Amino acid sequence: MALAEVCIGGIDDALAAEKGGADRVELCAGLLEGGLTPSIGTVEQVLNDVSIPVVVLVRPRGGDFCYSGPEMDVLLRDIRALKELGVYGIATGVLTADGAVDRDAMSRIQEAAGHLSLTCHRAFDMTRDPWEALEALLDMGVPRVLTSGQEASVVEGTPLIRKLVDASRGRMSIMPGGGVRTGNVAPLLLETGATEVHFTAFADVESPMKHRNPRPRMGGKRVPGEFEKRATDPERVRSYIDAIRGSD
Repeated sequence: MALAEVCIGGIDDALAAEKGGADRVELCAGLLEGGLTPSIGTVEQVLNDVSIPVVVLVRPRGGDFCYSGPEMDVLLRDIRALKELGVYGIATGVLTADGAVDRDAMSRIQEAAGHLSLTCHRAFDMTRDPWEALEALLDMGVPRVLTSGQEASVVEGTPLIRKLVDASRGRMSIMPGGGVRTGNVAPLLLETGATEVHFTAFADVESPMKHRNPRPRMGGKRVPGEFEKRATDPERVRSYIDAIRGSD
């Protein structure tokens, strides 16, 4: 069965993902921005409360993946701190301004990460040439790439993902992610030959707040608003696991 990595946003999500049968979690903050580095306190609590491997997203801000010198310093400090905490791995990626894998930055990341399992996240999907990027990452020994096949979702990106899996020839895990659903995960795995898959399993949850002031907004026109949230649902995780088993 393909390994199921669930993308989560906090401690409650981590517990729900493990309950639902996830093999691994990727812990992020700021999912509405595509994911940001979570707080140290959150990482510590997740490591304390779950037994499955925890990958932590390391991304100092939203937007592109071309970082300034000070932003790279922040990114590397976070990686070293996460290594000290004992996480299983990190997910990150840095590009040059012209859309290539930034080999120098990625080498510095590898040095800081040491033994940690390294995933090049969907920065890969923003590279100018997926084959150039794949060869750069293979040459550096990066063990895993998270990708939607450089498309809006894995559905459109399936042909490229299949080619990437074939080209990597077992030297690297090509992990589909982005638009994975219970209805498409089984055919996705069958068509691509991927051995790992990345997805969210959120449900909309109403806030327990009884008093509500609807006028102020904490983050502009944020969706969802302050009185609802998206939370990982263990039953949805389980439905993904069942679908993945059906692909074997």
